[in-house]
Amino acid sequence: MYLGAAAAVWLFGSLSPSAVAWLRQLGAAVVLLAWRRPGRAAWRGKVFWLAALFGLVTAVMNLAFYESLDRLPLGTAVALEFVGPVLVAAFGSRSVRDFGALLLVVSGVVLIADVRWAGSTLGVLFALSAAVLWAAYIVLGKRVASVGLGVDGLAVGFGVATVVLSPLALSTGPVWSSPRLILLGVGVGVLSTVVPYVFDQIVLRRMGQARFALLLALLPVTATAIGFLVLRQVPTLPEAVGILAVVVGLTIRTRDVEPAPEAL
Repeated sequence: MYLGAAAAVWLFGSLSPSAVAWLRQLGAAVVLLAWRRPGRAAWRGKVFWLAALFGLVTAVMNLAFYESLDRLPLGTAVALEFVGPVLVAAFGSRSVRDFGALLLVVSGVVLIADVRWAGSTLGVLFALSAAVLWAAYIVLGKRVASVGLGVDGLAVGFGVATVVLSPLALSTGPVWSSPRLILLGVGVGVLSTVVPYVFDQIVLRRMGQARFALLLALLPVTATAIGFLVLRQVPTLPEAVGILAVVVGLTIRTRDVEPAPEAL
């Protein structure tokens, strides 16, 4: 996911955030459809509409987040977007222990993200929109996993979203004359969408959505760890405390793992 984010940053130098978001969607749709080749049943009835809605919500979520990144510091955008998973986790909490775990995780994310309240009002609105859509992604993703669509649902949904949002392709002109930009666009789709979202489907079929939402707090922890291992960026004291808070919060959260289903 973070290699994909780095590729997206490179693309931001040549394309608008909306163009990068559409290229990410296109790359993911092409790879998933070529890999899974969903049968006719996946393109019909309620199953199709569920997958289509899930794909659109996911695509617009990524679009809103990219637009917020264009206007806000990264830490602020990440912290605001995390409001979505927090809401899902809060609604799924059943005890004082769960709410204590949630408080620890939220505090940890804020410390790790290095939040700086600077930027535009529009950027904040985009980030909060991404938060609401991230919550919808979790809820719809759980339904997609539960009805057995799994990765085929991702393929169908992302294919539909790519077509619906195709007007955004009008701003991708420079890409088609540059093999490097095309490769980066596909790379963003594979690294930031195909790989992590396929894993999301596997996890969501085995776990409740509230616990899954809390586990998403591992994303900023992972980013910090990669920064240390690869870039030799030593975490600050607040970041170290934030990592500890996230780990402790995830450890004490009540388990709600569901019986393991058949493989995707």
